Order: sequence, then C-alpha cells, then structure tokens
Amino acid sequence: MAQSSSSTGKKLIQIDVVSDCVCPFCFMGKRNLDKAIAESKDQFDFEIKWRPYFLDPSAPKEGVNKKEHYERKFGSRVQGMFARMTEMFRNIGLEFDTSGLTGNTLDSHRLIYFAGKQGLDKQHNLVEEFFLGYFTQGKYIGDREFLLESARKVGVEGAAEFLENPNNGVKEVNEELEKYSANISGVPNYTINGKHQLSGAQPPEVFLRAFQLAAK
Repeated sequence: MAQSSSSTGKKLIQIDVVSDCVCPFCFMGKRNLDKAIAESKDQFDFEIKWRPYFLDPSAPKEGVNKKEHYERKFGSRVQGMFARMTEMFRNIGLEFDTSGLTGNTLDSHRLIYFAGKQGLDKQHNLVEEFFLGYFTQGKYIGDREFLLESARKVGVEGAAEFLENPNNGVKEVNEELEKYSANISGVPNYTINGKHQLSGAQPPEVFLRAFQLAAK
C-alpha cells in the first residue's frame, strides 16, 4: 500500500527514473510522465528521483561530432532513426537538432545528483534543461558552461564549485549505477513505489494506470 504524505493526506507515489541525458526516449518518457503527474496531482503527491545510466560508458569526455558518431554506430539506419526522432519531437512541439557534439555524460549525472540534494524539483527541472539543450539546441552534454548555465536556470547553488573537483559525486553516481542500473538492459526505466516497473517511453495513460496500481 502506498504511504500517505503527512502534509496533504494524499497517497504518495515515489518514482525512481533511470535515464541518460543523451537518450531521446528518456526525454519523451519524461514529457509523458510529466503529463500523467499533472493529471493526477489532485489524487496523489509525487516524489521523483533521477538515477544515472550510461548508454555509452566509453564515450569520450572531449566530445565527438554527433552526426558522425551516430553514422559510425548505426550505419545506414541512421537517417531513418533521425526521421523518426524528428517526428517524435515535432509531436511535442519541438525541433530535433542533430548538430553539436555527443560524448561522456558523467558530469551531467554528477550535477543531477548534486541538484537532488538541494531539492527534487530542482533535480527534475535540471534534467529537463539538459534534455532541451542536448536535443533541441545543439548543446554538448559534457560542456561545463552548458551544465552550469542549466544549473543557474533552475536555481542550483554551488554547481561550479561542485564540478570543479572531478571526484565530487563520482562515488554516489557509481553507487546509484550499481543499485538501479545493474539489472536493466535499457532506459528509460521507472520503478514506482519500489515494486512496479515500467520501461520505455510509455504514453501518459500507462503511467496513470501504474499510479492507480501502485496506490492500492
């Protein structure tokens, strides 16, 4: 049975989201999750925590051309993939941007962890900024200035000092990787109230059903 929030008396829905900032389906899933939450706020309180995953653990920290990287990785399939992504993004009113660099996402996960210590709303909003920048503005997810600009936008304090030390947050990110990512094969992955799991960019109605099930 779902526990109740002490402040409102509504049942509490806790969701652990395993995600990587360079995963387009994680972004689509977030938008659909946000819709489902907006439709359910009169019934439930929500506690969303973002957990790390590395789609490509060996990705270079200095970044590589995004288009060329995906062409090397997926070959002739890449144009069809980009067309599908373009359609998906237009369906939510956004333009899919294949420009810029891609690469290692460790610093983004470190900062997501750090933001969560200042408030889960800040963490959730920071993830949105990372997705928007990477997928619609040609920003590089490993670029320090982009990461800090995103942190400033959502009110995360002390981000520059935190990232300055390359060891900050690494232990915590690795612990969360082991705990939340070891037994899954892809992202996004959602664990609701510690027991109900969903995977993939599910539509809002699937989340809504999952909330009802988890609240029983």
